[in-house]
Amino acid sequence: MSVPAYSSFTKWYCEGQQAPYVRTGKSPGRILDLLEMARPAGDMHRPAMPDLVLYQDLLGGSRVRGNAGGGYVEITGEKGALHLAAPDFALTSIVDSRHQIRALSFPVAQWQRVLDEATDSQFSFECLRLYKGLFHSLTIRSALRNLWALCDEEGAPSRLLARAAGCEIMAELCRLSGAPFALARGGLAPWAERRCLELMRARLSQDISLDELAAEVQLSTFHFARMFKQSVGVPPRIYLTRLRVEKACELLEQTDLPITAIALKVGYSSNQVLARVFIQHMRLSPSDYRRTVRNPVCPSIPPRAHSALEGLQ
Repeated sequence: MSVPAYSSFTKWYCEGQQAPYVRTGKSPGRILDLLEMARPAGDMHRPAMPDLVLYQDLLGGSRVRGNAGGGYVEITGEKGALHLAAPDFALTSIVDSRHQIRALSFPVAQWQRVLDEATDSQFSFECLRLYKGLFHSLTIRSALRNLWALCDEEGAPSRLLARAAGCEIMAELCRLSGAPFALARGGLAPWAERRCLELMRARLSQDISLDELAAEVQLSTFHFARMFKQSVGVPPRIYLTRLRVEKACELLEQTDLPITAIALKVGYSSNQVLARVFIQHMRLSPSDYRRTVRNPVCPSIPPRAHSALEGLQ
């Protein structure tokens, strides 16, 4: 593989000649970078860069010729299909028609340690046997769809959300490639579960990371995410959303704090972000919730967050 010439996939696309084609970009501290691009036909070569890049074709039908790290291919795109480009490899690609793609890039420096922990240092990016041609995965498609929707809902994805989604996708890439990857068995020990939940409540206003939670109970990030779900019933990101909405409900009911202040106290960057999350899960705005719970003659009091969010997925 050739030596990378650019510091990241995102810099190449957002700061170079491809910038006019970028429609949306979301970058949570370089854990994952998400881009959506609509591009005309033509030469799509790009230099080597230290990111593993997963592409999803949103339209299908384009004829593609090139090499993404697994050898030369000529393929016809399929709507929803996935394509993987190797890190540190100068991609060659010519596309014969207009196309629209989403790209999810994994900076190697951010992920090598996590993958080493999950595979007892047996992992290498060369062992991912998906660099040649298209492939399909319902697991990855669902993870990408959910990640994009949550980014739209909450703005820039949190570090917890980014790492958890990345772990889910990486685990599936390893499985499809036959790469070494040991699944964790069983849930968290009671003390570990208790400590994680305490830490999430104590740092509700902060952008707590999955890595920090895993380190607190001396587990690898990869295994922690799965063990947490086995113990608690939902992934860490969903549990954190539950806690934030429950706390927002409590503050709306019991204080006269402005909604912007409440948003910051529960870890959201603005009242608009809180409103989007709140409406999604409580079916009414924070202002309407406050008016409703404080009106004793109102015939329709909404359920408290701890019960309304039981089905949150």
